[in-house]
Amino acid sequence: MTETNPLNEQLGTTDITWNLGDLFSGPKDPAIDVDITWCETEAVSIRRQYYQKMETLHPVDFLDLVTRIEALDCKISKLATYSFLNFTTQMANAEAGALDQRIREVDSKCGTETVFFELEWNMLTDEKADFFLADSLLAKYKHYLLALRKHRPHQLSEAEEKILLEKEVSGRRSWTTLFNKVLSSYKFGENQRTEEEVLTDLYSESRDTRKTAADELTEGLKANSHILTHIFNTLAADKMVTDKLRHHSSWVSSMNLDNELQDDTVATLVDAVTSRYDIVQRYYRVKKDILGVDMLEDFDRYAPLPSLPSTKIGWDPCKDIVLSSFAAFSPDMAEIAADFFNKNWIHAPIGQGKRGGAFAHPCVPDVHPYVLVNYTGNLRDVSTVAHELGHGIHQVLASAKGHFNSNTPLPLAETASVFAELLVFNSQLNLLQNKDERRAFICQKLESIFATVFRQTAMNRFEELMHNGRRTQGELSCDQLSEYWLSTQRAMFGDSVLLREDYGIWWSYIPHFLSTPGYVYSYAFGELLVLALYGIYKKEGEAFVKKYLDLLAAGGSLSPYTLMQPFGIDLDQSEFWQGGLDVIEQLLIEVE
Repeated sequence: MTETNPLNEQLGTTDITWNLGDLFSGPKDPAIDVDITWCETEAVSIRRQYYQKMETLHPVDFLDLVTRIEALDCKISKLATYSFLNFTTQMANAEAGALDQRIREVDSKCGTETVFFELEWNMLTDEKADFFLADSLLAKYKHYLLALRKHRPHQLSEAEEKILLEKEVSGRRSWTTLFNKVLSSYKFGENQRTEEEVLTDLYSESRDTRKTAADELTEGLKANSHILTHIFNTLAADKMVTDKLRHHSSWVSSMNLDNELQDDTVATLVDAVTSRYDIVQRYYRVKKDILGVDMLEDFDRYAPLPSLPSTKIGWDPCKDIVLSSFAAFSPDMAEIAADFFNKNWIHAPIGQGKRGGAFAHPCVPDVHPYVLVNYTGNLRDVSTVAHELGHGIHQVLASAKGHFNSNTPLPLAETASVFAELLVFNSQLNLLQNKDERRAFICQKLESIFATVFRQTAMNRFEELMHNGRRTQGELSCDQLSEYWLSTQRAMFGDSVLLREDYGIWWSYIPHFLSTPGYVYSYAFGELLVLALYGIYKKEGEAFVKKYLDLLAAGGSLSPYTLMQPFGIDLDQSEFWQGGLDVIEQLLIEVE
């Protein structure tokens, strides 16, 4: 278990830990071995019954094959969810790590048996595939099967796919586990604090405290730079090899394919955001004047403005704020969120050995999602709780579509979380009458939006330099990666914030670059889409609520383009993305 921390007592989060009993009663639950045996046996049975026979199957038999593949994947996902969640709060626990590794190996073993399914499905002629897709028996799986066939140009032979699956046991997930172990166990600064505690101090009112936190983070990252640089290079090279084997046209094409987005759609989004970096620069010039400093430095970016409430928000008040904000929009939404608080589906305390950051894990449809946060009691943390519960609500609603169809592409998954954040922001803003408090609160929201839209897009630009640099130059030095980071961050801030050379190392604590390369643009996608959706909500009122909940309940059963049609949104139009950016500028004008 994580070590106790006095802040947890102060905020009332000491006992806000998740109960994983809905998955398994504990790491030694006999049901784990029973499920592992079933998965391994079922995988062999599926292969024995259906290998190289898809061409001759009747739709009834094909439906049986698909449903068995789904049930197997669901059972493995349940095992993997438990082992991951059990490990993520105690990353120095060798037994928890061993169980997580064991489940990964089971996943790989079963995958090598059933990899034939996707390969043979994609090798069918269009005529034969259409024969299956036209049958009403398979209507439930039509989108899932069509999405698989989009990977057709990039799949390898069965032998090659098996090798990749076998090597995955010691591949990306093992390297990201090492990364998480390094940062979760490292103690920063002379007070030997966690990464999360140090990052929290970047939001302190005291400039000296912020600078100390930035320096301690930098010092810790530099102390581990030889390991972190090696991890980043290894996984960039791993992706380079895989993309080459699969004939992907660019470093981000595989992510776009998984997100069911065209490369041009993503390029349009990125171009729109980078064209409006002036919004960021204008804001920080205003912030410099408000704070009364000669120059904002990198450790000043998140400095709270005067009049912004700085009192720590306990866990119970946070719960009330979030649930009341959700209820004002939709009582159904609030009711689902209340289950997370009341049924121990959240892990909130900070502690040594616990993974930093926050996430919502969808688990499997017949259980429920779980949420992890590192709650330190500031306004930003309240937004984070709302953000992750937005994911959780989405995952609960989508679970009715079944295991395969509930898996939502990342950009639309971020839509639900960002919309939840916006509901909480607007309900809190409506309570503020004092002009200075309102301005400070809007500034805090603008900074959150900047982190979601502009910073994530700048990080996407860093990723592009990193992956293309690894492909053209070979192994990248820590200094080269730091130069990529500084150049892309400086493009966003311009001369409005002084980014010290020390800030260059901060690329090395971002987990998304390793676990899900290309992912970060999804945040910008979700934020700008939410701003558009919220505008529609203000016009339509109650009629919008049902459409929005239907969108969440659809999960991944339709493409993002199709899901946006009821709202009249065209994702390929630059004007659409510029519209979202205009909303951000209007908030800035109110501050200016």
